[in-house]
Amino acid sequence: MAKQAKKPVKITETILRDAHQSLIATRMTTEQMLPIIDKMDKVGYHSVECWGGATFDASLRFLKEDPWERLRKLRDGFKNTKLQMLFRGQNILGYNHYADDVVEYFVQKSIANGIDIIRIFDCLNDIRNLQTAVKAANKEKGHAQVALSYTLGDAYTLDYWTDIAKKIQDMGANSLCIKDMAGLLTPYKAEELVKALKESVSIPIDLHTHYTSGVASMTYLKAVEAGCDIIDTAMSPFALGTSQPATEVMAEVFKETPYDPKFDQALLAEIAEYFRPIREHALETGLLNPKVLGVNIKTLMYQVPGGMLSNLVSQLKEMGQEDKYYEVLEEVPRVRKDFGEPPLVTPSSQIVGTQAVLNVVTGERYKMVTKESKKLLSGEFGQTVKPFNKEVQKKCIGNTKPITCRPADLIKPQLKEIEKEMARYKQQDEDVLTYALFPQVATEFFEYREAQQKKVDKSIADKENKAYPV
Repeated sequence: MAKQAKKPVKITETILRDAHQSLIATRMTTEQMLPIIDKMDKVGYHSVECWGGATFDASLRFLKEDPWERLRKLRDGFKNTKLQMLFRGQNILGYNHYADDVVEYFVQKSIANGIDIIRIFDCLNDIRNLQTAVKAANKEKGHAQVALSYTLGDAYTLDYWTDIAKKIQDMGANSLCIKDMAGLLTPYKAEELVKALKESVSIPIDLHTHYTSGVASMTYLKAVEAGCDIIDTAMSPFALGTSQPATEVMAEVFKETPYDPKFDQALLAEIAEYFRPIREHALETGLLNPKVLGVNIKTLMYQVPGGMLSNLVSQLKEMGQEDKYYEVLEEVPRVRKDFGEPPLVTPSSQIVGTQAVLNVVTGERYKMVTKESKKLLSGEFGQTVKPFNKEVQKKCIGNTKPITCRPADLIKPQLKEIEKEMARYKQQDEDVLTYALFPQVATEFFEYREAQQKKVDKSIADKENKAYPV
């Protein structure tokens, strides 16, 4: 047998973003991250995903930290490693669509503050909602990676994936990510999908999955053998469960094969050792719920992401209707079908899940309809792969005329207005963007920041490290 040419798999480390978002509700602080950066920088990662997703909101809301400051500190520490963020297309890091000028400015500022790779996705895979962000990343000389939200259903054939991948390459994406947020991609399906994509496009392919259904490590193995270029993993203390497969394990799996990333296991062990007490503390304080560490094969039965499962449980608990759990799980695929079979990822997962709960609890389907369900059925989030159920649409939005254009085409430029509105709080250009995404949370944070600054005695300030004793 001919010797196979070397093709080391590239690895994106997620411990500073998706791993702690998935396991401990995005509560890792910047101070917890900084001491280990020097060692992480020596590993040889393709990139470190450390920003975007829910980190922005959580930093402001729960940690009273400036997310932009975090990014700058991480950038200072990582001298050799590319930094990566997750970006929700026209939703940026929020839950609504924003005007193009806000999207462009956010991309510009993210790259200026240290991001190299922007992973851009849309919850409906409506590529019209990705264009502005991709163009902006290209303009700023950043790497635009477009992520396809992977899901199952009649509409999602191999032809669907290869067709959309070609469009994404034509749009100017530098790489393509299969974003399997619910852990639905099984090993042999991954092999088939990666092979088909490799034949259709020439840009690198990254696979991102979650361990929720228990198959993720095997899925990575088959995907890499099929030609996948990059995989996303997390250091073992924050791996598995609803997070990613473990970095050390995957590095060992490919050892002495053509895919060997040649990572130093002793160095990885030191990094894991650093994060272990953070995990232990999260377990002791209840921040890390052991439930999210198990395997849940129901994910494959109901195609419901892990985070969505826990949301459904807490919604039913609040209503005192926990006995309706399985009815709700069976209702989710029905609502999804009525709503044009969208992938279940933020915010579509929350919309479909909440509607399914209401349908079951009220005892009549679509008797009560959420504001978000109406928005989705009115085309305000974009176009779904399949048409909406016409009767359901009529029942929910009445005679409202659905929009068919790209939703952001209806949004006038917003930046100037926003800047005017928050002028009194502005200390850096980035504050305008923070306010644009989360006006209420940002205002609270800015007021907190001002109060902290008033406590500072400038005469004993540490000018060297820009740190002030509080």
